[in-house]
Amino acid sequence: MRKKREFQSSELVKSFAKIHGFEDKLKAFEVKALLEDYLDADLFKEIVQVNLQGKILSIRIQSPLLKNDFRLRKSFFLKKFNENFGESSFEDLIIL
Repeated sequence: MRKKREFQSSELVKSFAKIHGFEDKLKAFEVKALLEDYLDADLFKEIVQVNLQGKILSIRIQSPLLKNDFRLRKSFFLKKFNENFGESSFEDLIIL
C-alpha cells in the first residue's frame, strides 16, 4: 500500500482549510486518494472529478461501464466512505 499523502495527516492543513472555508474540497481530495488506492490504475483514470458539497459527494466518471458499476454499488461505496471518514460524513453519493 502506498504511503498516505501529507495533506491527509496534517493538522495544520486541516486547520487552514477550516479557517478559509475549503474543508469540503480537502475531504474530496481525501476521497479521491482513497479511490486511487481502492481502484486499479486504469479504472482510476476514468474518475474525472470528485466534489463534496455539504454532505453530498459527487463523483464524475468518464467510462459508462464504471459509472454503471458505481451506481449499482452506491450503498457499498457510501458505506465505505463513511467508515473511512466517520459515520454520517456523507449522506448521499451522486454518480455523474
